[in-house]
Amino acid sequence: MRKRVLVATGGGDCPGLNAVIRAIVLRASRERDWEVVGSINAFDGVLNEPNEIVVLNEKEVAGIHIRGGTIIGTTNKGGPFAWPIKTPEGKWDSADRSDEMLRRLQYLGVEAVVNIGGDGSQAISQRLFEKGLNIIGVPKTIDNDLSATDFTFGFQTAVQEATTAVDKLVTTAASHNRVFVLEVMGRDAGWIALHSAVAGGADVCLIPEIPYDTSKIMEKIYSRFHRGRGYAIIVIAEGAKPVGGEAQYQESNEVGYKNVRLGGVASKLIHELKEAGLETDMRETVLGHLQRGGTPIAYDRVLATQFGYKAFEMVLSQEYGKMVAYRHPNIVAVPFHEAIAHYNYVDPESDLVQAARGIGICMGD
Repeated sequence: MRKRVLVATGGGDCPGLNAVIRAIVLRASRERDWEVVGSINAFDGVLNEPNEIVVLNEKEVAGIHIRGGTIIGTTNKGGPFAWPIKTPEGKWDSADRSDEMLRRLQYLGVEAVVNIGGDGSQAISQRLFEKGLNIIGVPKTIDNDLSATDFTFGFQTAVQEATTAVDKLVTTAASHNRVFVLEVMGRDAGWIALHSAVAGGADVCLIPEIPYDTSKIMEKIYSRFHRGRGYAIIVIAEGAKPVGGEAQYQESNEVGYKNVRLGGVASKLIHELKEAGLETDMRETVLGHLQRGGTPIAYDRVLATQFGYKAFEMVLSQEYGKMVAYRHPNIVAVPFHEAIAHYNYVDPESDLVQAARGIGICMGD
């Protein structure tokens, strides 16, 4: 009987997920006694009744490395430790179904699990490993907020999309003598904003790690105009906040979704600048989920393929309880507890921030 490795993709979708899946399947196909199966929508496929488990072979993954998203679906709601249930009173609660999931995996003949996801998914991986599951993690997030790896796949594609947006806003801003505020993703980390601001030549870059002062932003904008003519581009991370203020967010009422919904910071900044007396014509652009979708760029396809290959090699060597990581120039394995121990914030004193300042980008302080 062939051994089974189950693959799951959890959290938000990300360019490069399919390349990881493909690499796992292609590497496993060289071993006669292994087969790969996928769980639809993270671990929901295991827990649903009937279960939703699909066989992943060479035919199923042919050519998928150029596609965005994930062929086995994903979700950022619920999970084996917080499965949404409705109480007799009609209210929503959650239940721990992790033990049941482990029994189901055993019944399915699953020898090992590869969980592809971000910090939340890898925290689940750690808990499942502590319960005895043979599990390996692969880091996935466009936010690049996992400190155990130099980069996560999907990040560079998101930066490319954001940079393309900056490039396009320059022409319309210059034509209308406007200030454009581009809001990008990143949650509590400013990596996408910082990289795209530098790459696109933005005038102002606002990130969560450096609270902004509207007076400093106005000084930079004024310097870009002469006799009412000129333009300026501001790139702002969704989690950015003013000095002494808080990030702009809303509580989510979606069942099983625990994160707050960040967003609206571009509109808020324009309001703050107008309140401070800035009369220049201003417009906002929220890039949103465009950063998550579409074809992964070559860099992310290569990194994702390396991650998938390494993950199956770890299955063969039984290096469970660890996550694949990129530490230039090597692809290595790090324990889950190390992988999720620290959030990967932008260091305000880092070389890239200093370079941004050095070429005249206002960081809001």
